[in-house]
Amino acid sequence: MDAKTQKAELTRAAIVGAAMELAGREGLESLTVQAVADSVGLSKSGVFSRIGSLETLQKAVIDEWGRHFLDDVFVPAMQQPKGLPRLEAIVQRWIGRTRDVETRTGCIFSAGAFELDDREGPLRDHLHGEVVRWRAALRRSVLQAIDAGHLRTDTDPEQLVSELYALILVEIHDARFLRDARAADRAQATWQRLLSTYRA
Repeated sequence: MDAKTQKAELTRAAIVGAAMELAGREGLESLTVQAVADSVGLSKSGVFSRIGSLETLQKAVIDEWGRHFLDDVFVPAMQQPKGLPRLEAIVQRWIGRTRDVETRTGCIFSAGAFELDDREGPLRDHLHGEVVRWRAALRRSVLQAIDAGHLRTDTDPEQLVSELYALILVEIHDARFLRDARAADRAQATWQRLLSTYRA
């Protein structure tokens, strides 16, 4: 990679990073090219020339947030054996990330879902696709735990995934809105109680 290409990629990464930070604080729909330009010290046209459009930037933010999320939660958990050890690692890392990251920055997936739930269009479709992919990966981990004999054979994977999502949404709400310092502890207790009802 030549120096010019490397510089261009670093600049684009800085733009997306700044946009992700702004979107975490203010929401995807509140994101403006001018605010991002001001944040990284570029002109508005300089941001446009590297990104293309506001919608492209919003999609890039969703993609980048998803990459960070997978790197923090899913990828390390894949080192664990299939079944409950892997599912447990996913949930523990998810609760931990929610405590350590989303409490400060907000969760772009969940906040974006509330922002875009009643709007049609490419941005909603893009976010929807990312959330569906993550839930499918989570569902696969539940199915593997059933196949391994760690969870009851009558476990409904969709129900368990839904309950896990509810657990995390409550943690985000209590940590960010109620400013409950014990939100992650409560999420942990909820998970353990939930898991006890599904264990084989």
